[in-house]
Amino acid sequence: MIVDSHCHLDRLKLDAYDGDLAKAIDAAHDAGVSQMLCISIDRNNVTQVVDIARQYPGIYASVGIHPLDVADSPALIDELIVMSKLDDKVVALGETGLDYYYSQDNMALQQESFVAHIEASKQCKKPLIIHTREAKSDTINLLRQYGDPDVAGVMHCFTEDWEMAKQAIDLGFYISISGIVTFKNADQVRDVASKVPLDRLLVETDSPYLAPVPYRGKSNEPKYVKEVAEFMAHLRGISFAELAETTTQNFRRLFLQAK
Repeated sequence: MIVDSHCHLDRLKLDAYDGDLAKAIDAAHDAGVSQMLCISIDRNNVTQVVDIARQYPGIYASVGIHPLDVADSPALIDELIVMSKLDDKVVALGETGLDYYYSQDNMALQQESFVAHIEASKQCKKPLIIHTREAKSDTINLLRQYGDPDVAGVMHCFTEDWEMAKQAIDLGFYISISGIVTFKNADQVRDVASKVPLDRLLVETDSPYLAPVPYRGKSNEPKYVKEVAEFMAHLRGISFAELAETTTQNFRRLFLQAK
């Protein structure tokens, strides 16, 4: 069994499943995916994400506002705490973080929202799901200034270098690798994926985005996390069974300790 530690079930392309999310979830189960974490990205989809987690066994939810969705209204600590209590299956805050690749004109708002997530996570005792792109120094510095290593979280869909990964790990974070690791030119991601201590490693799809080879260019879905894990196992020179078991236990340790 294996876990998809980051997916957007409310955004899946369901044409192949007659528009039925339950069939896509069943397909993932048939591929050995035992649990999934469904991620919210803005105020508009929090309720839908939590409802999906509430409806299906083995599916959990995060609540938060993506850095590219802060617009003119960054997240507020009290708002996030209320969201975190919508259901017992809400196990994390995010995705949050900083993205200077796509947006540099609202860096201050992104940082304000990120800090609110960090502070809320400390109060809720729920880990963070962090998106970071072209913002290495600010991401690490804000976590050092405001974060709590006892809560920490995960750097999801990690694409930065080993130096940043090591700093995040030292702050208590896990590193999650997506299907990007299978892409031809993803040498930096493969370098990081080969170096992360096995007990700090997670795998994900980030579906419906970033489908791994051999499905690249198609809509991604949770069942394809198996391809990510198989590639990772080969890269690290271990069995698929070992990688699947360890990343599953890592997921449960990070997100489900109290479950």
